[in-house]
Amino acid sequence: MDPNIQRALNDKLYDKRKVGALELERIIREHSSAGDHQRVSDILDQLCNDYAYAVHQPHARNGGLIGLAAAAIALGQELPRYLAKIVPPVLACFTDQDARVRYYACEAMYNIAKVAKGEILVYFNSIFDQLCKLGADSELSVKNGAELLDRLVKDIVSESAASYVSVLESSSDFNGDDKSDFDDPSSQFPTAFSLPRFIPLLRERIWVINPFTRNFLVGWLTLLDSIPDLELVTYLPDFLSGLLRFLGDPNADVRTSTQTCLDKFLNEIKRISRVKKGISDTKRMREGGKRKRQDSADSEIPRVDLEEGDEIHSDIGDEDDQDDLDEDWIPGQDVEINYKEILEILTSSLDSPLEEDCLLESLRWIVDFLDICPEEVLPFTPKILAHMLPAMASPNEIIHQAATRVNGALMDYVVSLADEPTFNNQPAVSQGQVQAQSTSRLLLSGEKAEGGNSNRASLTSSRDLEVPGPAPVPQQGRSMSTPTGINTSQQQTDLDYGAAVGSLTLLFLNDHEATRVAAMTWLIMLHRKAPAKVLSNGDGIFSALLKTLSDPSDAVVTKDLQLMSQISRTSEDSHFASFMMNLLQLFATDRKLLEARGNLVIRQLSINLGPDRIYRTMAEILEREDDMEFASIMVQNLNNNLITAPQLSDMRKRLRNLDSKDGQTLFVHLFRAWCYNAVATFSLCLLAQAYEQAYHLLQIFGELDMTVNLLIQVDKLVQLIESPVFTYLRLQLLEPEKYPYLYKCMYGILMLLPQSSAFAALKNRLNSVSSIGYLHVAPKSTASTSNASSYDRPNRLKGREESGIRWVELLDKFRNVQERARRASSLMNESDGMLMGVSDLRIGDGPADHKGKDARPVPVDAPPLPPKDPTPAPPAPAPVKKSGLGRQFGRLGGAVAGKNRRN
Repeated sequence: MDPNIQRALNDKLYDKRKVGALELERIIREHSSAGDHQRVSDILDQLCNDYAYAVHQPHARNGGLIGLAAAAIALGQELPRYLAKIVPPVLACFTDQDARVRYYACEAMYNIAKVAKGEILVYFNSIFDQLCKLGADSELSVKNGAELLDRLVKDIVSESAASYVSVLESSSDFNGDDKSDFDDPSSQFPTAFSLPRFIPLLRERIWVINPFTRNFLVGWLTLLDSIPDLELVTYLPDFLSGLLRFLGDPNADVRTSTQTCLDKFLNEIKRISRVKKGISDTKRMREGGKRKRQDSADSEIPRVDLEEGDEIHSDIGDEDDQDDLDEDWIPGQDVEINYKEILEILTSSLDSPLEEDCLLESLRWIVDFLDICPEEVLPFTPKILAHMLPAMASPNEIIHQAATRVNGALMDYVVSLADEPTFNNQPAVSQGQVQAQSTSRLLLSGEKAEGGNSNRASLTSSRDLEVPGPAPVPQQGRSMSTPTGINTSQQQTDLDYGAAVGSLTLLFLNDHEATRVAAMTWLIMLHRKAPAKVLSNGDGIFSALLKTLSDPSDAVVTKDLQLMSQISRTSEDSHFASFMMNLLQLFATDRKLLEARGNLVIRQLSINLGPDRIYRTMAEILEREDDMEFASIMVQNLNNNLITAPQLSDMRKRLRNLDSKDGQTLFVHLFRAWCYNAVATFSLCLLAQAYEQAYHLLQIFGELDMTVNLLIQVDKLVQLIESPVFTYLRLQLLEPEKYPYLYKCMYGILMLLPQSSAFAALKNRLNSVSSIGYLHVAPKSTASTSNASSYDRPNRLKGREESGIRWVELLDKFRNVQERARRASSLMNESDGMLMGVSDLRIGDGPADHKGKDARPVPVDAPPLPPKDPTPAPPAPAPVKKSGLGRQFGRLGGAVAGKNRRN
């Protein structure tokens, strides 16, 4: 360079450097026009080495930058061959410590890019990297200069990135950022801008936290996505994870621009999906039309008489091939989107409860993906469930609604899938039956047989609809929700039932009730679709379900019982018996659970599995129970529910009908287990209207230790007698001649009770019917003559004995069980070294009460209404002074005894 130009470029004043640059521009233009490329190259080398790379001379660096910009302007169309010399020193100045050098570097690169246009894209990565850093520069002038350069580069990328090919692509001395692509022999005409080479840089930069840099990146992503031929959406998995984090940025502008960018990507994915689906449908319709035309042509061939050597030529295939060739290309039809990797990122971002915006966007994408590509979402179901169900309990209403939408859409899709389709090489159904399924979400008709897993329960019914028969299930039936164009092999989904069950089971420990209820709902649905797969982990899930019975939420426990009932319905009887044994064992070890949840468990199981099955099975297990105390408590709970639960009204009606074989069998089953609790056994007899046997039980009560607990149970029984369940019993008090032992039972209870509110209530009840009872009792003179006809079947005892109930054996069973309980209690007291404080509490009528035979009432001749009772308050004297209700009952008892002796 001319010495004057050198001095001018090295001056500290900008105006003098500018004058030197203008003179340098004129000289380079002259040499370039003359073709003196060597001289131009020497000048550029001098500008780079002596000026631009002069680290400790800021004025020289500024002069070198303005000189390189002037040289680029002077070279014009010849600039591409010199870019390898000009661009690197300018890029190096972007990182200079002096803010003025960084600014002039932006200015120089702006002028160079303005002349080079598409050629500058060869260095796009380097320029982008520097602009990414300068966007967060502390100096405002540098940021403004970088913004100007950024806008220019964006314009160049928008115009040329998709198609521009460098003029030096065949040059051997090319040394740009994209040289590896140019050296690739498989790429004959590579573009200057390389998206595959840019993505690794973007993947590195996407994790920045500076809001200015984030805005810079979002702006570039939006621009690149808007260029149709680049198809940036193909590389979405490479930067989606970092982009989602931008939604949690404290800067509102960053969040807004990021949300807009993500919406564009999602809309583009939807558009591409629609295009591909439309093309697939069109091809399918065309293939169907081709087959119809071919069938039509084949049907006409037999009508033509062909001679040897003649051939038939058809243009049908040629026309179809020509249609394929003439088919218009639709943007997006050849774009491949990696749904799997995108879903990996979305499900991973669900595990970010503190980043609510990120969580919300991931849920929104998953909902849309369930509409776009549900088969791709299905393998991620376990992971989605693990994070989505907790989000349903979010205090943020927007997140709650989004998670609920995902839950509903995902469950709808899983429900719509074919239930474990079977193939020809699989064994036949082992049970020889298929149960029809009826759900609120899906109606399945003609489902294919499922090996060993065909026993499915309905969500809306507590009973299964069984279609017995060894014949195979017809194969023409198909799920109504299964797409027509998808074959059976495609319906074999990738849902990992084991992982899904594991994820849902862990959610039992979640703090939120809504999450636990949702997890139970999912398990119920999955078990209905594939019982064997859900239970493939053995007893692990069943143990978790049993532990969940202690959940503080009634809704969770109800769902838990529904699932266990469903499992029991679709399993063998041995599995159900094991379930009942485990349940009773849990109650035995956790008495608080029995107290808090016992009634709910019994009633829900009765609803889901039928009260008869529950009570019979529990009675059989309790009859063999060694823990007398627990058996008594459990029987008491079962009995209270039997009397009070509305769900067991049918069972109570069956018990009251002891004339039928069904009622007798049920009564005997329950009685043998109820023997562990004296009051429960007595109330069972009252419920079954076996009043004579109830009276005999009262006689055995006199031999028992009247503990406080027993008296409390009697007190509760009196309250139950006053309830609507025993309305029929209270009405029967109006017919003393027909139900004589009922009066004896009621007064027997009265004699057992101490002076208490229950005693007063029962006494008032009996007093209120005593005077009415006199009106219906026949006169004394006619009583003996009417005994034979009026009491031919006293209290239906004879009919019952003839029907098969062995009352004596049952009473002996009761006596033996109560004696075992007494001995067990005594042994326990002796081992503890002390007696229970309430064991000695007895109620007697005299000093001989401690003797067993005196404590037992006279079975026949003793009147049920004691004429003398010093303990209770004096009753109304009127009934006692009349002809004697006690004497009337004595006659009734004598008549009954006499008839029995005659028989």
